[in-house]
Amino acid sequence: MPETVFVLNGPNLNLLGTREPEIYGSATLDDIAGMLEDRARELGLEIDLRQSNHEGHLVDWLHEAQAVGAKAVLLNAGAFTHTSVALHDAIKAIRTPVIEVHLSNPHTREAFRHKSFVGMAAKATIAGFGPLSYLLALEGAYRL
Repeated sequence: MPETVFVLNGPNLNLLGTREPEIYGSATLDDIAGMLEDRARELGLEIDLRQSNHEGHLVDWLHEAQAVGAKAVLLNAGAFTHTSVALHDAIKAIRTPVIEVHLSNPHTREAFRHKSFVGMAAKATIAGFGPLSYLLALEGAYRL
């Protein structure tokens, strides 16, 4: 049975492909899911991709990842990255490794995006490579 990697996406990521394409590109979340599923299959992994605009769902899913023995979590928390002590605490509370993922590089954007509560608790961060950020994070999760 293949190991599962959770891919959790936060607020507004359901709008990828149409939301500020000059920053986030033209790939949709479905495009990213397909790319991840193809690579995961090659690596002998399974992807469980979810998206929510609600912080509590992300917290619950982090807990669930540990409860079901997921290999890792790739987390693009969107704007919650910069505001959520709850996500920080949930990551610290579980043993499942979490890799923070961003399509853009938050450090080249507005100052309020430079602090990451998620990154302070995550095992690693991959940012700035567009959809490739997810694939790079998956490669990292595979090698854990």
